[in-house]
Amino acid sequence: MSFVAHKRMTLFDWVNYSVLSIISLICIFPFIYVFSVSFTDPQTYIPLQFYLVPEKLSLASYKYILSTDSFLNALKSTVFVTFVGTVLNVIVTFSMAYALTKKTMPGHGLIMYLVIFTLMFNAGLVPSYLLIKGLGLLNSYWSLILTGLTNAWSLIVIKSFLESLPPELEDSSKIDGCSDIGVFLRIVIPLSMPAIAAFTLFFAVTHWNTYFNALIYISDSKKWTLQVLVKTLIIDSDSTGVGQSGAGGDDRMLPQETIRMASIILSMAPILVVYPFLQKYFAKGVMLGSVKG
Repeated sequence: MSFVAHKRMTLFDWVNYSVLSIISLICIFPFIYVFSVSFTDPQTYIPLQFYLVPEKLSLASYKYILSTDSFLNALKSTVFVTFVGTVLNVIVTFSMAYALTKKTMPGHGLIMYLVIFTLMFNAGLVPSYLLIKGLGLLNSYWSLILTGLTNAWSLIVIKSFLESLPPELEDSSKIDGCSDIGVFLRIVIPLSMPAIAAFTLFFAVTHWNTYFNALIYISDSKKWTLQVLVKTLIIDSDSTGVGQSGAGGDDRMLPQETIRMASIILSMAPILVVYPFLQKYFAKGVMLGSVKG
């Protein structure tokens, strides 16, 4: 005889689900407000009024922002940093992690010690800024790319994942005359595609959301990233931001609040669109290297 166990909802379950639902709504409401204001017709917008549903829909704010030089320059800067930075991140991180799996490599122990050391200690802002300045990278996109070519956490996780691959495949490839580089390109890389996909997303999201480094190292407004431009629009009360060029003064007819909210939505849109379809890779990336064998 088989019995089907049905879990009964306890008082704790009801309270727990209720509290979590309330917290979720509190977190979602700001996004709904931003989305609603960004689509509100400028003629019907009333400052300091809470909007859940726009009284009248309009794309005026989006059309205006997409016609300005400031936003388009920031978009180009962010796309360039994200694409180039992600490609270099993947190449450097996986190459270095594969090298660290070879305990016969000269200086293996010292390099691993230095990698782990960076998990506990950081040079700080001032030395980092002086280094970038000394290298002549201020106001350069490379100051955002080269400062984060890899990190200790990614190296350790990927190294653990690569060590879990069957060593027999590498041994048989070397017997067939394959070099270390050939093994890496023909055996390791194809077997590591799930890890590459996961960390490509990690690196891409990190570069897309670059804010602090761009704020510190980039003073030329024409090279600002989207996050810095959005910060300027939202926090600097006297900022006209994107309205400084491109639309011939049409921003005077548009409330600054609708322009700000539309710029927030446009800066988040690529990640919001891509993330639901690739969420499984994020979950898989968290588990990479956690189980060996």
